[in-house]
Formats: sequence, structure tokens, C-alpha cells
Amino acid sequence: MIIREQILAKVDHDYQKFASSLLPTITNILGVRIPQLRIMAQHIAKADWRTYLQEAEQEYFEEVMLQGMVIGYAEMDIDERLQYITSFLPKIDNWSVCDRFCGGLKCTTFHQQQVWNFITPYLSSEHEYEVRFAVVMLLTYYVDDVYIQEVLERLDRIEHNGYYVKMAVAWAISICYIHLPEPTMDYLQHNHLDIFTYNKALQKITESYRIDSDTKTKIRLMKRKSAQS
Repeated sequence: MIIREQILAKVDHDYQKFASSLLPTITNILGVRIPQLRIMAQHIAKADWRTYLQEAEQEYFEEVMLQGMVIGYAEMDIDERLQYITSFLPKIDNWSVCDRFCGGLKCTTFHQQQVWNFITPYLSSEHEYEVRFAVVMLLTYYVDDVYIQEVLERLDRIEHNGYYVKMAVAWAISICYIHLPEPTMDYLQHNHLDIFTYNKALQKITESYRIDSDTKTKIRLMKRKSAQS
């Protein structure tokens, strides 16, 4: 209860309204700003974090977010961290916790192949946020010369119809294009994406400030028309 009391002491009701507007299906947001949760997570990670994770409550959005942050911050070997990730994934029920959790798993950069082997089975999961987790991990840590072709092939094979999966795939493809435009353009010209995901990927590419205006014009002309058009 001490951790919950600390969270409750940091509640900002104005921020609660803002955060809830971004996550309209999530009804347990208290309204604690992310930087404050990060500070809490860093303190927990320097203390008895294993006991905390074993006993942590998850009634509120912030309690789940905090657990994910601690898993990212705490010092442990990669095998133990993957065990904690496995236990944490079923708790994810929104894009915010998912994406921030992925962003905190910076250990991936030192264990790319092992984490790759861990995350790729989740790309075929039946659970929307397990698939999104794997996709966001790909776009965060694997958009490079070594993995780009495999990343694009894996994205192309995803079959989950969840909205937050499709949006993550579109986001991932846009990141691929921004960093490695040549192989990604080839992929965009030869892919099996549904119309929504494909067009959303193009939109996200054109929204990037890193893309010049001539390229944006070219990308917009690649948009597919729906069967109803």
C-alpha cells in the first residue's frame, strides 16, 4: 500500500482528464504524470524491486505502468528480464503502457538476437497487445541494415485485425522508410498489407518532418483506393 499511497499523492486531476482523453476505453487512470512515475520506478529499481514486482498491485493504470518501468530499470541479466517481460505482457491493455514499456527495454540493444528470438513468436499471437508489443519492439530496436529485410517480412505476415496492431504496423513501416527508404520503398511496392494499414503507413511517412516535400508528394500518389471508391 505504500507505493499506492505515493501514487495517490501525485494525482493531478487536470492531467487525469487529458490522459483519459487519449485512452477513452481505459477507466482506471488516476492522473499521475509519466516523469513522476519514472522517478518512482528508478527509486524502486535501486531497492528491493523483486519483492515489489511480486507484491505490486494493478488496480490502477499507473500501477501497471510503474511495474513496466521497474522491469526496464532494474539491474538483472537478460534471461531474468525476459521472464519478467513474459509475466508482464498479459497486464497490458492499452497502447500507452505497451509503448512506454517497450521504450524502457533498452537492454535489447545489447542482446539483439536473443530478444529477437523472444519477441518474434508474439507477432502471431491472438492477443492484440502482445502483437503490438512485438511490433513496437521491432520499430524501436531493429530498424537497421542487419534486420531491415527480416523486419519488413515479419510485418508483412501479421494477420491480427486489431486496430492497435494495424496502427503499430503502419507506424513501424513509416519508421523503416524514414531510416532506410530504399528497401522500404521496394517493400511498399510489393506487399500484402490490407488497404487500411498500407494507406496509414503512407500517411505516417508524409507526416514526418524528416521527409522532403517532393518525396511526400510521391508517397501520397501511392495511396490505394478502397473497393467502395
